[in-house]
Amino acid sequence: MDKLSERHSLSRANLLVVVGVVVVLAVVGTVAATGGHDTRLAGASAERPAAAAGPARPAYLPPVGHVFVINLENKGYDTTFGPGSPAPYLTQTLRNQGTLLTQYYGVAHNSLPNYIAQISGQGPNVQTQADCQIYTDFASATTVAPQQAVGQGCVYPSTVKTIADQLTGAGLRWKAYMEDMGNTSGQATTCRHPVLNTADSTQTAKPTDQYAARHNPFVYFHSLIDSPTCATNDVPLTALQADLASARTTANLTYITPNLCHDGHDTPCVNGEPGGLVSADAFLKSVVPKILASPAYKADGLLIVTFDESDSPQSDASACCGEGPGPNTPLPGIGGLGGGRVGAVLVSPWIKPGSFNDTPYNHYSTLGSIEDLFGLAHLGYADTVPYRFARDVFNNYR
Repeated sequence: MDKLSERHSLSRANLLVVVGVVVVLAVVGTVAATGGHDTRLAGASAERPAAAAGPARPAYLPPVGHVFVINLENKGYDTTFGPGSPAPYLTQTLRNQGTLLTQYYGVAHNSLPNYIAQISGQGPNVQTQADCQIYTDFASATTVAPQQAVGQGCVYPSTVKTIADQLTGAGLRWKAYMEDMGNTSGQATTCRHPVLNTADSTQTAKPTDQYAARHNPFVYFHSLIDSPTCATNDVPLTALQADLASARTTANLTYITPNLCHDGHDTPCVNGEPGGLVSADAFLKSVVPKILASPAYKADGLLIVTFDESDSPQSDASACCGEGPGPNTPLPGIGGLGGGRVGAVLVSPWIKPGSFNDTPYNHYSTLGSIEDLFGLAHLGYADTVPYRFARDVFNNYR
């Protein structure tokens, strides 16, 4: 038995000891629905509000109450975590405070479908693969398993839900912080997106405004943009520091998107900064210590830092976790089945500093893992991944 198989066999054995017959009954129905994979390794929060529906969280999962997600851009694993990396804060300082997921993958090319996957479990279509140059409605007449809207387009109908909808329904809070949103006069300062059926002017960075709508997945769902909660919860990054001042003002899910320079997308940047991993690392060095020092993180936090996709479809379009052709495009990664190997760093009081993990994960795994922690049902492809974050990740919790 190899190392990975042994780890998960032990994890399953411990699960049966800890939670006994209750979990066995839960697994019987759910494993059948996911093609035989034991994905119950990350269940749902036992501390969710009474109004929320979902499976009970296994006892081995820590009581995480605040999750922070930061997405960077377009860098393969070897570029970021290989020798001579230009990102020493991420790959040394921060990595030594948590665990490195060495087999973490994007799910598509180009950028937008990865962000959409991370909050909804929806697979890519041809228009999202092209980053939705025109901000069109998603035209769909049907759905297929697992909860996939069949069609083409950018802005999903209100029937397609996101983790933001789920959290709101469960009496929990979400908030997205977008760097440079609101920098341009005449543009929305919150929940900023193009007018339907018009060109997306944020596709190109400007010296004083490097916000990119395609890196803000919340504005691609009518369930959110047609609700006043979008203007309340999808805000400029400048609001983050005040919200971190207390656990009460910190959302249960905090989603942070740097601008096109500070996420590493552009090299060099239109404002004269170097861009790439150099600027991305400087951004992390500025923002992450504020998160780790916040009362919410110290109480029950989890920080996830990852990349949307590898450098390009040509450089790496590999996949993990059983990802295959979707109903709206045969090759999610344009040149292959995935978005390539990118890696991820996770930090939490319940994760051993300096550890590493070679379990295969992707953006659907992240969505499913966050849903598990908050006692939410799995959306879309989050219900089909073979593994979600469990004891192998939360290796400092007993």
